[in-house]
Amino acid sequence: MSIRLTIITPVFNGKIYIEKCLENVASQAFPEMEHLIMDGGSTDGTVEIIQKWMVNNPHIRLISEKDNGQSNAMNKGIKLAQGNIISFLNVDDYYEPAVLQKVLPIFESLPEPSFVCGNLNIWNADGSFKHFNRPDKLSLTELLSHKFEWPYNPSAYFYHKSLHEKTGLYNEGNHYCMDYEFILEAAKNTRILHVDEVWGNFCVVEESKTLQRFTDRQEEAAAEGRALREAAISKLNPSQKAELEQILSDFVQTKNVVQKQNPILRILKFIGI
Repeated sequence: MSIRLTIITPVFNGKIYIEKCLENVASQAFPEMEHLIMDGGSTDGTVEIIQKWMVNNPHIRLISEKDNGQSNAMNKGIKLAQGNIISFLNVDDYYEPAVLQKVLPIFESLPEPSFVCGNLNIWNADGSFKHFNRPDKLSLTELLSHKFEWPYNPSAYFYHKSLHEKTGLYNEGNHYCMDYEFILEAAKNTRILHVDEVWGNFCVVEESKTLQRFTDRQEEAAAEGRALREAAISKLNPSQKAELEQILSDFVQTKNVVQKQNPILRILKFIGI
């Protein structure tokens, strides 16, 4: 059967997570997929676990070799992907049940290239719930306004591989928000469709690169995000700039109305909180 979807998992020394990741994808029971594991040369037993799973799961494909970081591993995976639709699943994240059976039919009615995202649960390291990500405002100007949710984790979004022909690959020089940079480029080149269903789960575990990059280097990561937005805003045409200004104006007016209607917020604002 032909492969329509490639799920790419970059991993390096992820022994404590890899088996659950493999199980989560295998449980989707979707025959037209491959699970491409881009291992960076693990030495902790990760590779051996993957090889054990490959015996009875022909949809798993393993590439184990040294890479130059996460973006480099992601880009190598894109080039090797056999499917025309791509999803990234980090080793410590997971899909909701039967997500692939829901997602693939959606693409049948969409032009190529398309980008589709669902909602996302975000969990703390201790398993407690952290945040619900519902990115339903996804035009380029809405994303650049920085006032709305954007797709925080790839376990909740899928897109045509051919989109990279327009956006380029992931920026290997961007170490903090390469995914945000790609989403901005995607919004320039296609309409991002939001489906109001929970598709993915993002686990902020203590060992994860995501947690480290936004705690140890929070200011640097924020500055990189601002620089991306400012560069993109500078390239907007006049009508797009007017649209962005209107979004920001509407956001301020809505915020002020809410504060006027809520006496507690009025008091907090008065005392400077």
